Amino acid sequence: MLVLFSMPNAPSVRYNGFIYPSEEECQIARYELHEAYNNKPTEYKSATTMNSYCVEFDSFPIAGLNNTGA
Repeated sequence: MLVLFSMPNAPSVRYNGFIYPSEEECQIARYELHEAYNNKPTEYKSATTMNSYCVEFDSFPIAGLNNTGA
């Protein structure tokens, strides 16, 4: 999942990336992230814009991915 944050007067957009073993797990995490953002105070939301995307792509196997709890 790619998460993007934007704040007024910031020199760039901040981002984080998270890897999930399935699209379904990514969508659940995305939903939970948006719920947490929506529960933030209005002052926080007026100063921070957030969006996230589940981006599917082919990769080489990642050892331990299914054991991370991600």
